[in-house]
Amino acid sequence: MTTHDDASTAPLTPLQDQDFKRVLVVLAHPDDAEYGTSAAVSMWTDRGVEVGYVLATAGEAGMQRPPEEARRIRAQEQRNACEIVGVEHLRILDFPDGLVEYGIELRRAIAGEIRVFQPDVVISGAGELVVPWGLDHADHRAVGLATIDAVRDAGNRWLYTEQLDEQVIPWEISTLLLTGTEPSHYLEISRTAVDKPVASLAAHEHYLADLPEHPAPQDFIPGMLAEQGRVSQVPYAMGFQVH
Repeated sequence: MTTHDDASTAPLTPLQDQDFKRVLVVLAHPDDAEYGTSAAVSMWTDRGVEVGYVLATAGEAGMQRPPEEARRIRAQEQRNACEIVGVEHLRILDFPDGLVEYGIELRRAIAGEIRVFQPDVVISGAGELVVPWGLDHADHRAVGLATIDAVRDAGNRWLYTEQLDEQVIPWEISTLLLTGTEPSHYLEISRTAVDKPVASLAAHEHYLADLPEHPAPQDFIPGMLAEQGRVSQVPYAMGFQVH
């Protein structure tokens, strides 16, 4: 994998995504993909790219109701959101919401999902403490860092050998895209695709109802993508740091 040069001073480069075939998005919680990433996902699935989601938790600690009830609600709402953007492959792992720790077990689980799905591209957070919207959630940081390492782990035949059989083999990706950090590249988002993250976030209906101070999806998602577009000199964009 090649690493971007100093993205803070260089202009953003258009993302060369024409060869993408299978993309795996690895995040901490249901709804994490809906804050811009799902706009890119909808554009890819519309042209036949297969996209899968892996979530480390079911987000059971994120609502004003008992965790078991929240787990069921959030899993179903994520399935509804996936349908909107054309994602059929959804895996929700069993790490504890709010208590996800970076470590071998998390890396092992994510590497296993990479080996099973066999993507050419993986998307995750960068694992940074300070992000454009403030101090990032501990789960986001743990999952981002673990995914970065699991990408390398998945290609090493001597790691997590118990996962391997005739169908599940060591797997190396070609591209890692990181969010929540200084972008190096941008993907121009069509006006139709701007509506998709609005709808996919709105699909988390009960979750958002438990967060009365959360802005309505239509009130900030288009503006967020427009701001990234302004930086990229296009109407709407999603930025990624490319490795």
